Amino acid sequence: MLLGLRVKNFALIREASLSFEEGFTVLSGETGAGKSILIDSISALLGAKTGRDMIRNGEEAAYLELVFSVERQELREKLAALSVFPEEDGTVIVSRKIQKNRSLSRINGEAATARQLKELAALLIDIHGQHEVQTLFSTEMHGEILDESLTPEGQAAKEAYAAAYRNYRALKKRERESADRAALLREADLLSFELKELSESGIRPGEEAELAAAYTRAKNAARLKEALGIAEEALRTDAVSEALRAVRSVLRYSDALGPLEGQLTELDALLQDAEEAVRTERGEIESDEEGLNRLGERLDLIRHLEAKYDCDEAGLLDLCKEKETRAAEIEELIQSAARLKQQSEAARAALEAAAEELRRFRHTAAAALSERVERELAALNFKDARFEIRFEEQSEYTEQGGESAEFYIRTNPGEAVKPLRQIASGGELSRVMLALRAVLAANDRVETLIFDEIDAGISGRTAQLVSEKLMEISRSRQVLCITHLPQLAAMADHHYLIEKASDGSRTETEIREITGEALYLELGRLIGGAEITDGVLKTAEEMKQLAEKRKEGMR
Repeated sequence: MLLGLRVKNFALIREASLSFEEGFTVLSGETGAGKSILIDSISALLGAKTGRDMIRNGEEAAYLELVFSVERQELREKLAALSVFPEEDGTVIVSRKIQKNRSLSRINGEAATARQLKELAALLIDIHGQHEVQTLFSTEMHGEILDESLTPEGQAAKEAYAAAYRNYRALKKRERESADRAALLREADLLSFELKELSESGIRPGEEAELAAAYTRAKNAARLKEALGIAEEALRTDAVSEALRAVRSVLRYSDALGPLEGQLTELDALLQDAEEAVRTERGEIESDEEGLNRLGERLDLIRHLEAKYDCDEAGLLDLCKEKETRAAEIEELIQSAARLKQQSEAARAALEAAAEELRRFRHTAAAALSERVERELAALNFKDARFEIRFEEQSEYTEQGGESAEFYIRTNPGEAVKPLRQIASGGELSRVMLALRAVLAANDRVETLIFDEIDAGISGRTAQLVSEKLMEISRSRQVLCITHLPQLAAMADHHYLIEKASDGSRTETEIREITGEALYLELGRLIGGAEITDGVLKTAEEMKQLAEKRKEGMR
C-alpha cells in the first residue's frame, strides 16, 4: 500500500508531503492547478524519463519520494527476487534526485536503475491515465489484458509456450545457418586464414607499448648518447666536493655551518649517483640499425592487424578467441545439419502442442472475462451491452502465440457487435477500462490503483455509477483518483485539494487534505463552477450525505 508521497522543487511544486490511507482517495482542483504534476512525479519515481526542465525554476535539483508498506509474504518474496528488502517495519522507500546534469534513484537507500524501478512499480502500483485508456485502441493491448485474467495454470502454459518458442527459434536459426553449406565452408576458410594470421603474430598483452618505447629509444640512440655525454661531463665536477671540504675545514668555528655541511654532503652524494646513472645509461645505448628495423617491422605488423580488424591490441587478443569459438560452431553446424533438422522438427511439434494448450486456457479465460465485463458494463450504465473477445489465427507463430485477440463491443441495443477500436468514444473507453480493471482486480495483486481522470466524457447517472464502482474496488485495493466530477469526489474516503497560488513573482502548486466546510466548498465548485451560492453549498452537503449512505449500504 502507498503510505506517502513527498515532492520538492518539482515543476510548480515547491514542497508537498501527502499521507495516504486505505480506501478511496480523490484529488481535485482547477484545470491547470497541477494535478498532472502529481502523476508525473509518481511516474518519474517509478522509472519514467524526466527532463531537467521539471526542476522548479531557480532551483538546482528536485527531490521525489514514495513510501510503501509491504506486509504480504508473497509480495516480499517477489521483491526479494529484485534484491529489494523492506525495512523492519515493512516500508519500502523509493526516492529520486533530479539534477540538471544527472539523476539518481534509490530504493531503501541503495542505488537503483530505471529497469529495477519499473519492475518494482509493476508489483506495487498501477497507474491508469488517459494514455492507458487510449491503448485500448491497440489490439496488442487486448491480448495483454486477456492474459492478465489467466489462471495460474494458464500463466504456466504461457511460460511453457514462451520457452518452446525460444527453443524453436534458436534451432531454426542454427538450421538455416547449417543449410547453406557452401557459405559455411567459405566462412570456415576465411576464419582459418584469419586465425593463422592472428596466432602466428604472437602478440602479447602490452607488447605494442613496449615496442613503441623501444623503437623510439633505438631510433634516437645517437641523440641520446650525445645528450647523456654532455650530462656526464657536466656532472663530472669537483666544485661541490671542494665546497664541502672548505666548509668542513672551518666547521669547528661555527655551529651554523652544521646544516650547510649536511646539505653539501647530500648534494655531493646525489651528484655522484647521478653521474654513475648517466654513465651506465650511456654505456647501454648502442646504435643498432638491424635491431631498429626489426622493431619497426614488428610495430608495423601489429598496427596493420589493428587497422585490418578495426580494434586495438586487447581487441586482437579477444578477437582471436571469438574466431576460435565461431570456427568451432561452424564445424559443428557442418557436421550436424541432419541432426539439427530433426531437432527443429521436434521443437516445432512441441511448439504446436504448447500453443494449443495456451489457446485452450485463453479461450476459457476469454469466455469468463467477457461475461464478467458485461456485468460490470451493465453496472456502469451500458444498457444491454455486449462484450466479446474474438481470436484470429496468425500465419506464423509469434512470441505471443498462434492467435491474436481483439475486443468487440456493442454499447447500444440493436447495434451490431463491432471492434472496440471502431466504435467506442472517449467516455465509453474510460468505462470499458474501468470495467476491465474491476474484473481483473480479483487476480491482480497490486495493492494501489491510480486513476487519472477515468471519468473523462461522463456525467450524471453514469458518473454516479462510476463512483460506486471505484468505491467497490477500494474495498480490496487502495484507490487514488484525480477527478473533475462531484459524484466521485463525494464518494471518497479522503479528499486532497490541489491549488495554484501566486505572489506576483512566483507561482506554485499547493496540496492539502480537506474536510468539513472546505470539502463542501470544493464539492460546490465541482457542481456549480466559479460561483458557489448557498443553494450549491446545500446541494454539496446533501450529495456528501447521500454518498456516505451509499457507502454504508455497500459495506
